[in-house]
Amino acid sequence: MKRSTIAAQMYTFREQAKDEKGLADTFSKLKKMGYDAVQVSGIGPIEPRKVKELAIQNDLTICATHIPYDRLKDDLDAVIEQHKLWDCKYVGLGMAPETFRESADSYRAFAREASEIGRKLKQQDLQFVYHNHQLEFEKYDGRTAMDILLEESDPEAFGFELDMYWVQAGGGDPAQWAHKVKGRMQVVHLKDMEIVDGQAVFAEVGHGNMNIPAIIEACRATNVEWYVVEQDVCRRDPFESAKMSLDYLHGLLQREKTL
Repeated sequence: MKRSTIAAQMYTFREQAKDEKGLADTFSKLKKMGYDAVQVSGIGPIEPRKVKELAIQNDLTICATHIPYDRLKDDLDAVIEQHKLWDCKYVGLGMAPETFRESADSYRAFAREASEIGRKLKQQDLQFVYHNHQLEFEKYDGRTAMDILLEESDPEAFGFELDMYWVQAGGGDPAQWAHKVKGRMQVVHLKDMEIVDGQAVFAEVGHGNMNIPAIIEACRATNVEWYVVEQDVCRRDPFESAKMSLDYLHGLLQREKTL
């Protein structure tokens, strides 16, 4: 992890980036606080060329996306064109459609279908990456859905974008899972987990109970390229939350330099 490889997930700012003006303001604020990259997900219906223009104006790299599954199936040529316009290699899917989340067989079918999409992206020098939630840690015949996806998808075409909060919420070991998907994960989602009134809630990176240094170490050891800060729900202004997470990660890097 380097400062330049820490990105902000735009889903955190979905309420602020509903239109072109809001996206411009959000990009500007993120750049000023120290982010050099973003993942485009959850923003309003804004023309791709304008998104690229605003990213260039704010000197922000678009490192990854989340794309609806129906577009990956039915509008793949336009998805490819959009990612090439953005100089963005990683084509993400935030969650498998509900029809694929019913059984071991349905997850196997999804692994096959998504792998075929991934192979078409691969031909265009793009990479499909799958983002998990806690539900993929439900077991079917003794195996978690994550294990099924890992073992029954094409390792060259089906990549992962582990969300470490949801790995933890599902009862998995985040650092261990980084090693399990070694070679198949170039983008990781970082957020933290805190307990408030007896319930697990989202927290800024480094401000919860997760072992963030161990997670970062595992991601480095497995050659993760992009470290994306995301917070699904913020209990303060989202920009303040994003700054707290970034300050923690910058502090972690600074401490390592002095060791």
